[in-house]
This record gives sequence, structure tokens and C-alpha cells, in this order.
Amino acid sequence: MPKVSAEHLTNRRRQILDAAAGCFARNGFHRTSMQDIVKESGLSAGLIYRYFPGKEDMILAIVEEWHTTRSAGLGTASDPLDAYLGLLRAIAAPDAARQRNLGMQAWAETVREPRIRALARQGVDEQLEAFGDVAPAALIRVLVAIHQGLLLQASWDDSLDVEAFVAAVGELVRRRG
Repeated sequence: MPKVSAEHLTNRRRQILDAAAGCFARNGFHRTSMQDIVKESGLSAGLIYRYFPGKEDMILAIVEEWHTTRSAGLGTASDPLDAYLGLLRAIAAPDAARQRNLGMQAWAETVREPRIRALARQGVDEQLEAFGDVAPAALIRVLVAIHQGLLLQASWDDSLDVEAFVAAVGELVRRRG
């Protein structure tokens, strides 16, 4: 059997996760079947199962990637408030609808799936740790809640003025100091 490169394995995994994310964003986690993911990916079911034992594992991998990407962006910022406001602005980016849908579903899954709840908790804890020296924990939790609320509103209200929302949040936080 020929050896497959690590790059090939990574690319195949990415192909599967992209297909799954597309299906999940359109139909939700529970209405998406493995057959939907097979069809979307163009791969065989057997190949997909070599990478992921089941749909739950794909959901977890997507949520892990989401948290890793967000944490990296916030963790490297020189100005925490600017980084946070940038995170809010990103919610309204033209290509953000899929991420909004996946994010809301992931938060809903925290109620029933302990591994996803642990990741969500880790995300909040990382923000508490990263910004604890510049803001009290209660304020950081309020900012997390604002992010979640904006995500929800942006998903169902096309007329929402995200820039005005972000400006208002920035003003509120700056007044605190």
C-alpha cells in the first residue's frame, strides 16, 4: 500500500470538515445525516469514517477549530478592546453567515454534549485569563454575552447596523475606565 503524506491526510480531513460544516450550517447538527456529508464531500462513507468515527466527532473538531482560531486572534492583540471590537465586526462579514449558524448550534449543543460544553467553558476561561489584567472578570463575561447576543441578532436581522452596535459597545467599555 502506498504511503500517504501528512499533507494529504490534513487536506482530506479539511475536505471532510468543510463538507460537514456546510451541511451543519444549512440543516443543523441533528438534521444532517452522514449521507449528507458523504454527498457534500464527494468521498465514500468508509473514507470519512476512517477520519471521524461519527458526526459528533466532526462537530467537536469544528468547534475546536473555531475556538482555536478565535483565541489566537484575541491572544496576539496589542489592544484587547480593539481585538474584541474586531471580533464583533467579523460577525457581519459577508462570508460570516456559516460561522454564525455553526456558532449558535455549538452553543445550543453545550446543553447536551459535555465535550462541547467543556470547549465553550475553555473559551470563556481563556478570555478571563487573557484579559484579566485589563478588565474585571464580570466585565469580560458581559462582553462574552454581548458577542453571543450580537451573533444571534445578526443571524436573523439583516437590517442590524453592526457598525453602530460595535461603536456603542466600544463607547460603553471606554466609559468604564
